[in-house]
Amino acid sequence: MAKIRSFLAVELPKEIIGKLGGVQDDLKPSGPYVKWVRPESIHLTLKFFGNIEEKIIDNISLVVKGVTSNTNVFNLEVIDIGVFPNMSRPKVIWVGVKFSDGTLDILQKEVGAGLEKIGFEHEGREFNPHLTLGRVKSLKEKRRLVEQIERFEGCELGSFKVEYLSLLKSDLRPTGAVYTKLRTFPLKTVTK
Repeated sequence: MAKIRSFLAVELPKEIIGKLGGVQDDLKPSGPYVKWVRPESIHLTLKFFGNIEEKIIDNISLVVKGVTSNTNVFNLEVIDIGVFPNMSRPKVIWVGVKFSDGTLDILQKEVGAGLEKIGFEHEGREFNPHLTLGRVKSLKEKRRLVEQIERFEGCELGSFKVEYLSLLKSDLRPTGAVYTKLRTFPLKTVTK
């Protein structure tokens, strides 16, 4: 049976995607040694499944739906910029997400716990929510890149409501990954 590369994510609204693209455009002159993620491909990954058999998608869906149907819609702020692992050896350039009520952490932990029950291993590292802008391929112009990144520290790019999670399929191509939405899992809307 064919396997598909897939992950669970929060997709971003067009307004936020546009602002992230603007930050990338401002950083691009800092050197040619960064492979930038296409803005429309930027997302917040909650769980990367890797290559899985298609028949497992129904089991994953049951777990995720069980969690999202009991989780209220919540807000995320897109804020700040940084690198992994650190400014001395930047490998990944990211923008952070901030949430005040802890819903994102709870959601990610509950989904993870449910997925462990159906055979997916715990990742073994702490959840560190971020939006990847690019991957540094060479440190030849590191100083210039770091100076540009530092200009954006503390930036605020807006906020948005998380109303659903998406199960996405990832097809790797020479031009970058192409994502196809497989399933959508709505969060609970609170009515007043």
